[in-house]
Amino acid sequence: MGNEDIGALIPIRLNSERLPGKALKVICGKPVVCHLLDRAFDSKYLGNENVVVCTTREPSDDTLVEIVESYGAHVFRGSTNDIIRRFYDAMNQFGFDYVIQINGDNITAEPRYMDLTMEKLLSDRELDIVTCRNLPLGIASLSFSRKAMEKVYGIYRTVKNDTGFIYYFTKTDICNQAVIDPVNEGHIFDRIRLTLDYEEDLKFFKAIFEELYREGEVFHLDDILDLVRRKPEIVNINYFREEEYWHRTAQKVDLAYDSGDGTIKKISL
Repeated sequence: MGNEDIGALIPIRLNSERLPGKALKVICGKPVVCHLLDRAFDSKYLGNENVVVCTTREPSDDTLVEIVESYGAHVFRGSTNDIIRRFYDAMNQFGFDYVIQINGDNITAEPRYMDLTMEKLLSDRELDIVTCRNLPLGIASLSFSRKAMEKVYGIYRTVKNDTGFIYYFTKTDICNQAVIDPVNEGHIFDRIRLTLDYEEDLKFFKAIFEELYREGEVFHLDDILDLVRRKPEIVNINYFREEEYWHRTAQKVDLAYDSGDGTIKKISL
């Protein structure tokens, strides 16, 4: 099987509630989305030809499309709130049989774990999805197959699933799953949030990038954790938002699916 069957799907839209336009915020002279694309391009499975930012048809996302395409990645425009449909249509349009799915808010997602999830998925034809556990929030990505996408597309019943959509893959028992653990104990570090949702998160990332970013290079999880262990005050910039983040997520997740016996079930966290 060649790499032409493999791609990346990155859901992003600019009309977010807490930090509008966050993907276009500038850090070290470059839009946030471009920093994320640098990390996707650093995966051995990915490059300009098979990384797809999945956004909406809303005019508010036109600028995002221009920047992503000028940076060399592809764009798919689909449903505003139905990410399951957006992914399903994108996989069909680009002909992907396997995808690395990267959260658009996780601008320091680790390429090493992108590769590990895809390697594991490709190693076993019975697997549908491979996730990570015990990593800092914002570092992990996951990989799933077209078979998994088709299974989920057949059972999901909530078309507003922009929060928690991945739970259709991981919490409905329809997909065969495997998990990647941290490659070393040093990667287990709970008290840090590496995801962009609030103004404080942007300040945190600016502090990280100002210390570590070099044009043309990608810094890694080890570099980030070495930095915050030396300068723990950086973590305090945004970590207080963590409880609020998870509370809001739990409130917004309201997902229903067909259990297969004619009954509709809800996904609970």
